Amino acid sequence: MRARWTPTPWQLAQVLIGLWLFGTGEALIVSAKLGNSPWTVLAQGVSKHTPLSIGGATFAISVVVLLCWIPLREWPGLGTVLNAVVIGVAIDVTLELLPSLDSHAARWAGLLAGIAIVGFGSGLYLTAALGPGPRDGLMTGLNARYGWPLAAVRTGIELTAVTLGFLLGGRVGVGSVLFALLIGHAVSFGVRRIGPYAAPARA
Repeated sequence: MRARWTPTPWQLAQVLIGLWLFGTGEALIVSAKLGNSPWTVLAQGVSKHTPLSIGGATFAISVVVLLCWIPLREWPGLGTVLNAVVIGVAIDVTLELLPSLDSHAARWAGLLAGIAIVGFGSGLYLTAALGPGPRDGLMTGLNARYGWPLAAVRTGIELTAVTLGFLLGGRVGVGSVLFALLIGHAVSFGVRRIGPYAAPARA
């Protein structure tokens, strides 16, 4: 457990780069305007009803999810804290720098590139083995506490996020569906390319 808070310089660099890429990919998906990923749908919905930006809402939601860890007795690490902060900042910075994706082809390219970048960034971040992000920890915590299958828990969490986000006015579309269908494969590819990591098995 202590190792999660005492990273090597390489681990720290790896988790920071991975999380920044994750946020960059999320921003591309937002810019494509073909439907956001479930948690960005929720963040966008929250941002429409509060003074928060999408990145700021992402951070606030991460804090709320972290509080849900308490009854589940899930333990964080440095990667957990960085996950809650870096992704939101990366989304905001990238959205400020990205040119407008006006053509249909550019929007589809942005969507697919965003999913791929999120997958690769996830692979970097997870293989750093510095603790799960807020949403991953919620998933594994519910699995450990109640014995529910990981796949069912993840699907339930994603559906809850996208439904709440839609009700709050977040953008849902074909991109949201494609993200749900492709992100698991993208993350798996990223992890396989980078190497194994010490983490609970995922169903």
